Amino acid sequence: MEEGKRLPEIGAEVMDSQEEKLRKSLLIFASAFMTFAVMLWLAIYWMMGLNFSSNVPLGYQAISVGSLIYYMRTRNFEVFRFIQLTLFLFAPFIMQWSIGSSITSSGVALWALLAPIGALVVSSWKESIPWFFAYIVLTAVSGFFDYYLGAGTTTGIPMNTIGLFFALNFAAMSSILYFLVRYFVIETEKIKTQLDQQHALLAEEQKKSERVLFNVLPSNIAERLKNNQGLIADGYADVTVMFADLVNFTQLTEQMSPEQMVGLLNTVFSGFDELSEKYGLEKIKTIGDAYMVVGGLSRERPDYVEDMANMAIEMLDFVSKHPALVRRDLGIHIGIATGPVVAGVIGTKRFIYDLWGDTVNIASRLTDDAQQGNILTDKLTYNRLRQEFLFEPPNVLNVKGKGEMVSYRLVGRIGQASGNIYHLPTSGTPVSN
Repeated sequence: MEEGKRLPEIGAEVMDSQEEKLRKSLLIFASAFMTFAVMLWLAIYWMMGLNFSSNVPLGYQAISVGSLIYYMRTRNFEVFRFIQLTLFLFAPFIMQWSIGSSITSSGVALWALLAPIGALVVSSWKESIPWFFAYIVLTAVSGFFDYYLGAGTTTGIPMNTIGLFFALNFAAMSSILYFLVRYFVIETEKIKTQLDQQHALLAEEQKKSERVLFNVLPSNIAERLKNNQGLIADGYADVTVMFADLVNFTQLTEQMSPEQMVGLLNTVFSGFDELSEKYGLEKIKTIGDAYMVVGGLSRERPDYVEDMANMAIEMLDFVSKHPALVRRDLGIHIGIATGPVVAGVIGTKRFIYDLWGDTVNIASRLTDDAQQGNILTDKLTYNRLRQEFLFEPPNVLNVKGKGEMVSYRLVGRIGQASGNIYHLPTSGTPVSN
């Protein structure tokens, strides 16, 4: 198991890709196997009493080992690959010609097929084409010599010996090719599996990033930003903006540890987030202990003004009934305004989606003027809601920068089925229209 893990690292460098490591290890493995095979081939011949010149196999071994030493020192894989493929191609044909014909040499030239096959697995299919062409040319030349010159007819090699070495040559060469290609396929599948795992991890990280993006921005804005749309700025003729501000929170922070303070805010705003999801409204941001939400950016829910009022009522319910918030005597006051806004994404780092315009300013001022437990709306919001909700008589506010402005305190919700009225605490006489 450990050898299988180390083999792809033979002759490889740290910066090599998995594919490059595989190709280098395959060539080194094939070179070593061929050197061993040549020695074994000669030993079998000598054992059978067939003595041929050892100059070709010994020369092959010397050049092969020398090229390997050169590669280990220089890490020049291209030169090493060229030398080894050249040896694979020419040495078998030279050996065949030194013995006689393809018959008397028992088809030893078949070993040359390792050159184009080797080029295919350690280089590329394009670079294997010249090697395959050279192999075909040498095979044709060898066949020409065999046919016209009749070489090797007087060597005196018995036919049973020739037949035996035909079988040995074919078996050995077939085994080399099979195990090289098999190893290449196995390692390629391992690399593919690793790539698939990395792709799955990358896809999961991308999903996490997208979830963060969709949690930070409205869904349609997140999609546009993900698609690299560039500057995102839109004008909306009619939306409803709400601010909710915590009461007594600043005083509470002086009595709490940082963990308690953040935990309390998380409890409040997580509850508000669930309500915004429930009513299909878009949370824009939190500013200290204030919470901002908008409806109408998407027209999927046309009753966004009513949704905003329902959310505001449930926010008061949530704060007044949650045990942890009741224990801290925490309250909120809310301002709601309806009208045009400009919206867009600003910044390139820690970007934020924000709203601008009089509607935003009015909602913020209404929040400032609302008392604890109150929901103040502007006149346009009141006109949209008065058929379904109860309001106190109008109140005139003096808003900085705008002068006098009429506001309405939302005090209840009329049940659609029974005509029942849900009441908030009131300080005056409610009015429905």
